[in-house]
Amino acid sequence: MTRTREDAGGAGGLPSVDVSAEGLPTWLKPVVEAAHTVAPEQLSRFLPPPEGGRQAAVLILFGEGERGPELLLTERAGTLRSHAGQPSFPGGSIDPEDGDPAALGPLRAALREAREETGLDPAGVQVFATLPRLYIPVSAFVVTPVLGWWREPSPVGAVDPAETARVFTVPVADLANPAHRSTAVHPSGHEGPAFLVESTLVWGFTAGLIDRILHFAGWEEPWDRGRRVPLDRRA
Repeated sequence: MTRTREDAGGAGGLPSVDVSAEGLPTWLKPVVEAAHTVAPEQLSRFLPPPEGGRQAAVLILFGEGERGPELLLTERAGTLRSHAGQPSFPGGSIDPEDGDPAALGPLRAALREAREETGLDPAGVQVFATLPRLYIPVSAFVVTPVLGWWREPSPVGAVDPAETARVFTVPVADLANPAHRSTAVHPSGHEGPAFLVESTLVWGFTAGLIDRILHFAGWEEPWDRGRRVPLDRRA
């Protein structure tokens, strides 16, 4: 199991970061194993360019609710310039205050953004791995997915309505349910996985990551890839 730590005193006063896979629930072990073996091209066909891109991070936070394992998602405000109204993982740009984007900056950014967007207490989150960096062409973000276990859940909700419309959790069982799965079709011709859960359609980058996590964790169930959902041109 990987365990690393950077102390605040050794990084110019930056918050300490502890990455550990110790003490996780048994059902998360396949995710840990996949995180250490999966290649970038197994997650997405959109890989970071050799240079450039806006460095960012998202927090893929696993919790355990009344119906078992679940994921924390947000719905972006409809007035935002980028990905308006789209369900997503908490996250955003890596700021200078977060540190080196090639080191622990993404971890700090993911936790900071999650706190700013949902109000969660980062002290209750156990970061256990990261996935390879991926690329979102439409916004030029180079994104590091940070995997966390919600060891000590805290109250969450939309902190700033101008940024986040709502915060919600989705049971993994609902995401894996074939009845909730479809293929989203953008007017540009791009197609990708989608999930109709919690009265919303999860698609795009977030849905792609969820799809790959279900697959590599062994949670995926056969579903009808021919079931198509057209997206609005403004999406």
